[in-house]
Amino acid sequence: MKQIVANIILFTLFITSVSFYNPTIEKVELLSVSGLNENDTADYSFIKTHQLYVERWDTLSQPNFWRTLMNMHHDSALINVSSTRQIIKKVALKDWNSLSEIDKECFRDSVRSYYFLNPEDRIFVTNGRKFFYDFDNVMPYISRGITVFKQNNVDPFYAQAILLIESPNKLQKSNVGAYGSFQIMKDVAIHLGLKVNKYVDERKDFDKSAWAAAKLIRTICIPELNKILDAKGIAYNQNDIWYRLMVMHVYHAGAGNVKRVLDVINPKEGNMELITTLWQTEAGGFKNASQNYSQLVLASMLELDEIIYNRCNTLSNIGF
Repeated sequence: MKQIVANIILFTLFITSVSFYNPTIEKVELLSVSGLNENDTADYSFIKTHQLYVERWDTLSQPNFWRTLMNMHHDSALINVSSTRQIIKKVALKDWNSLSEIDKECFRDSVRSYYFLNPEDRIFVTNGRKFFYDFDNVMPYISRGITVFKQNNVDPFYAQAILLIESPNKLQKSNVGAYGSFQIMKDVAIHLGLKVNKYVDERKDFDKSAWAAAKLIRTICIPELNKILDAKGIAYNQNDIWYRLMVMHVYHAGAGNVKRVLDVINPKEGNMELITTLWQTEAGGFKNASQNYSQLVLASMLELDEIIYNRCNTLSNIGF
């Protein structure tokens, strides 16, 4: 049965790809899925974004790098070129850590020499992230997030994206103080109407946190991004992948830092090239973690698609 479902999905994607430039073709679907796990008969809702495949976002090296890490345990690591996320070698983390700093730098220099890289190109060693990206844990919450975002007239793509990458394995506080399933900062949460004090922290409440995140995107992230793009004369469609990824960058890094990095890039139009250039550019507080953010959005969306189509017993389109 699962193989039949997978074949139907592949055929649907092919037909959609062929017909993509027909404006009547939907770029996003809301799917109802059941049978994801053994003895679990519940129905879950997920967002399916055809643009990821039609526009070939799934072929980019950066999201595929993160997908590899999402399936690796933390005791393994990938040696990679930071600018492109080209994977050089998979290593046991204990073996790498046993090397002296001199030996590590010699290895990095040998990589630069072999691949004709510049001396300033950084070579990273990034450990597996399977422990963090626990999609089985977060999948039941995605349906709830989608519902809250739709009730607030906010694109549910953002609910799914945030839940997949911000805190998918457990409720936790970041090193900068963001907390809850949607990783909202304390001051931002209070501004949005949540109670956060020494007695109560409503960021812990999933539905209230989802409501606040939807409000943040609707009233701040999208309007501020539109101002930035309008000032630069860049046309946009809010349903395009590149635009949605830019909204996610505003959610993570703030509008000020996104404006700074776009001032450096000085783009003439919005497209995939803008996003991939942004991955190579730093400005203000927009640094490596910010560059990674949309890469992780893409990787997690692609990974979720694969999980659904490999596991589900039934799948249906319930609109958007």
